[in-house]
Amino acid sequence: MKIGFIRHGQTNWNAEDRLQGSSDIPLNELGKQQAREAVAVLGAGAWDVVVSSPLSRARQTAEIIASGLGLELGQCYGELTERDYGQAEGLRVEESEKLWPNKTGGGIETLESVVARGRSAIERIAADFPGRNVAVVCHGTIIRYTLSALAGHRFDSIHNGSISLIDNDSGTWKVRSVNGEPISSTFAE
Repeated sequence: MKIGFIRHGQTNWNAEDRLQGSSDIPLNELGKQQAREAVAVLGAGAWDVVVSSPLSRARQTAEIIASGLGLELGQCYGELTERDYGQAEGLRVEESEKLWPNKTGGGIETLESVVARGRSAIERIAADFPGRNVAVVCHGTIIRYTLSALAGHRFDSIHNGSISLIDNDSGTWKVRSVNGEPISSTFAE
């Protein structure tokens, strides 16, 4: 089984460097274009179904991808919702950092909670679609820290519209690429 994590396309809040977290912000025109570009990168025939976070920016991206690949648009998984930034939502990153350094306090969800939700989503998706290849559209923080936990290596930011791959061909989940770039065997094994 292979899972392709696709970060949703850009929103106006992404462009303004605002923390959107669990706020439901739609794609902007560039974000829609990034979703269409992801279709070409994903390639026809490699995927069986597209699922997503319930937030509109992820769902819109998933709809564009599913339509472009001629695939079933599957369900939404609440576990895939972006990190809840609490009182920092809507603030620019630099503003929130002054109030809550390292994104702690202010009702901001812990990274441990984000990773636990990410791992739970992977297991639910694997149970719902055994042996199938699933394109999963969600959010940068949950992708970044879930993949970092799986690989035992901290990855940098996840780009809008990018694709990161994991598989369980060896019986455990292995990170194969992040932001479309292959991972060295040091981190993949």
